[in-house]
Amino acid sequence: MHFTSERHLDDGVIERAFTLGEIPGMLWTPPSAPEPAPLILICPPPLGLDKMYPRLAARARYYATEHGFAAATIELPGSGDRPRWDAADQARADLRRAMEAGEPVGEELIDALVLPLVEKSVPEWRSALDALLALPGIGGPVGYEGGIISIGVRLAMVEPRIAAAGFFAGSLVPAAIVEDARRVTIPLHVLLQWDDEGNDRQAALDLFDAFGSEEKTLHANMGGHTGVPRFELETGARFFARHLK
Repeated sequence: MHFTSERHLDDGVIERAFTLGEIPGMLWTPPSAPEPAPLILICPPPLGLDKMYPRLAARARYYATEHGFAAATIELPGSGDRPRWDAADQARADLRRAMEAGEPVGEELIDALVLPLVEKSVPEWRSALDALLALPGIGGPVGYEGGIISIGVRLAMVEPRIAAAGFFAGSLVPAAIVEDARRVTIPLHVLLQWDDEGNDRQAALDLFDAFGSEEKTLHANMGGHTGVPRFELETGARFFARHLK
């Protein structure tokens, strides 16, 4: 891990950009902490860190100032300034065509869209976690929240250092990931937008039902994909506080 910049923000949070090999990322640490800070990994959607920065930074700074958490994110494969990934671009184009034509999105397309991204991303997140936990002032336990639910499911299944996870419900989930979900046993907090125009509600509910966790909570709110109420940020922070402190 190589830090490329450092900023001390007006709320006291320290924001550092880094690279992990070819992978860009960002780390936010709280103004002060009497002991190593728990860490939350924030997985972005595949839109590029530059585009998602305001939202990611706002969440990370809230966690840091209100709860003393460190937070970090990394760029997903094929996103932002990372090399283009032709297969992923083609799968996204095929998905757009199917949705615009009102055609069903079949399992073969879902697998092509999601599984290669999961296979590439999960080892990168684990490498980032190795590097982050080696830094002074960051200790764990570790939480995860984000973006593409299939990445989070696989990471929660294989990474024992993750103690709790917050997911944003989605329906483009391969059957293999549903099977992974049955082996996820950590506490979960799942947000579902009831009127999400891009997701199949029943598929999202079926995935929630598949999780093997004894503690799993589903918060469903009215509204479309971008209409998650702001109060859910504090609800999620309280969930992490219960399990990471």
